[in-house]
Amino acid sequence: MNCNSGPDDSLAVLNRDIEACQRCPRLVAYREEVAATKRRAFMDWNYWGKPVPSFGDPAARLLILGLAPGAHGANRTGRMFTGDRSGDFLYRALYKAGFASQPESRSAEDGLTLRDAWITASAHCAPPDNKPTVEELRTCRRFLDRELALLTDLRVVVVLGKIALDSYLTALRDRGVPIRRADFRFGHNVLYDNLKPSLLCSYHPSQQNTSTGKLTQTMLDELFLHAMEIIESAPTRVAPLP
Repeated sequence: MNCNSGPDDSLAVLNRDIEACQRCPRLVAYREEVAATKRRAFMDWNYWGKPVPSFGDPAARLLILGLAPGAHGANRTGRMFTGDRSGDFLYRALYKAGFASQPESRSAEDGLTLRDAWITASAHCAPPDNKPTVEELRTCRRFLDRELALLTDLRVVVVLGKIALDSYLTALRDRGVPIRRADFRFGHNVLYDNLKPSLLCSYHPSQQNTSTGKLTQTMLDELFLHAMEIIESAPTRVAPLP
């Protein structure tokens, strides 16, 4: 699973390293068990069943950081936010804002490409109950750190959920950015433009949030339109992350 905008050796190597990761025994066992047993509706699928690589445009000015692959979504299809309801909400919003070539994603071979956006996750393996442990998140953060070094054109980082916010802030501190966690509260459409790239928070488009109305399609659409506005109003180039 490589990035969609042509060859980029460094990001391609990163994605291969993600796919080959075996560091978390609990996650390895769970993702493979799900892939073997499957869900009745997807019995004819050959599940991916491995760590899900990142996806998008190597020249992205927008980074989207989620939680983890869905057990029967990305763990089945092999592409971030593909094949489940969370992805339905996300890709409709990205399409409306001009970041995606189509408003839905059903499989990794459906032709969808991203423009100016890169999607990654705090954990690259599907976790039981959608809850990676602190240690699993810490182990996976090495990949996020490499992405932040490689994606040199970023203007905005959108974090989907509080865990993603915590993962990103920890990654910044590990990279030597002088921030205090207490200065960053999580809330939908909360913007921190004192950081470069700017940080924009969003509720995660999980079924729990969307089915209860905590996050609506309109709210997510508006958030990514906001991200596009920030990108378009940013200087031609910002200083890269340390």
